[in-house]
Amino acid sequence: MSSFDDAFDALIGNEGGYSNNPKDPGGETMWGVTARVARSYGYVGPMKDLPRDTAKAIAKKLYWDPLSLDSFDPRVAFQIFDANYNGGHPVIWMQGAAGSPVDGLIGPKTISAVQAVDPLRFMMRWNSLRLTYFTSLKTWPDFGKGWARRIASNLMKGAA
Repeated sequence: MSSFDDAFDALIGNEGGYSNNPKDPGGETMWGVTARVARSYGYVGPMKDLPRDTAKAIAKKLYWDPLSLDSFDPRVAFQIFDANYNGGHPVIWMQGAAGSPVDGLIGPKTISAVQAVDPLRFMMRWNSLRLTYFTSLKTWPDFGKGWARRIASNLMKGAA
């Protein structure tokens, strides 16, 4: 992966299309975008009809740009992007995986710390933190198998 476009294509491979699982706290989604997020972005149509390009614009504005993902190795950027899109605590995990002080605030120190870590070491630490988080959720019994597969897939993408 070498850009947001590549990362988004890989992300959609994880997210898929339309979903409305009653056990999912996110509710109705299309391309991984929840109805709440789509509506706050200005989309008013049926979620099943949310255009992929709209989901892509939302992803760039809300999940890629705020974490300065263009400043990282593409493999690292994808891992962070996927988790930010999927849910969790990406800034805390960035800091933890980089071995920097954890304050939950994105800034120059966090960005520099992430840039300084070997990408493969970062991805191992990152996904360890992410998996630990997932297993703590009460929805793990319903969604854990899919989340574990997602992390496994992301590790394969990162090692490619």
